[in-house]
Amino acid sequence: MAGKGTALSFQDVNFSYGGEMVLQGATFSVPPGEFLIILGPNGGGKTTLLKLALGLLFPLSGKISIFGERPGADRGVAGYVPQDAGRNRYFPITVLEVVLQGRIGLPGRRGIRYSGEDRSAAMEALRSLKMDGMAGRSMGELSQGQRQRVLIARGLASDPRVLFLDEPLASIDPDTRDMLLTLLGELRGRMTVVLVSHDMSAVSGHATAIACVNRKVFYHDSAEIRPGVMEQVWGRCPVELIAHGVPHRVLAVHGEGKCDHD
Repeated sequence: MAGKGTALSFQDVNFSYGGEMVLQGATFSVPPGEFLIILGPNGGGKTTLLKLALGLLFPLSGKISIFGERPGADRGVAGYVPQDAGRNRYFPITVLEVVLQGRIGLPGRRGIRYSGEDRSAAMEALRSLKMDGMAGRSMGELSQGQRQRVLIARGLASDPRVLFLDEPLASIDPDTRDMLLTLLGELRGRMTVVLVSHDMSAVSGHATAIACVNRKVFYHDSAEIRPGVMEQVWGRCPVELIAHGVPHRVLAVHGEGKCDHD
């Protein structure tokens, strides 16, 4: 269960790749039990922000913490669902074996063999995604949406306090997308959920907070975004405004016949 305090905190965080600034002065705090959706254009810094939160990258300056600890200090705190479920599609590995990988590196775990507790946790994670009936199937036999559900189950297998998901809704059918958003909304409270997407339609009635990212971070503690912020993040292009969980089309004025982020 999510405890008291702050689940995720960025304080004046800056990051650059080879001198090119990707994030500038990122400052926000996420309370425990929130369902945060991070939005922004491709190349705006969303995945970089996620990797910083996981301790896979280190900031140029500033401070990041997860429940008061530095990212990566406790591998049991955070679950991670990476992008691109289609990689290594035909690698000979079963669904259960993939989900069991989420138990590797947990505090107190000994040896290289999976225990009965590991297998029980993995099966419970698969049940929550309605994938337990496919535990013995090869990953290569699954559809893109099924593969994505397995990767989310792997992220849940360690029973993390924060679950990070990088573009989990890409290349899946609408029914699976809606099912995953509903599931993630149901996880809210049990854990903090942080989902990255470039698609405005990812914002659902389940989200409790939104962060718009394009080098700078604009954090909103509700599923509502002011139009002025949309122009700062996406440029002067048609965008979706989410108000009370309902998407509306906002048409901003274009200049020179070209979008700022084309």
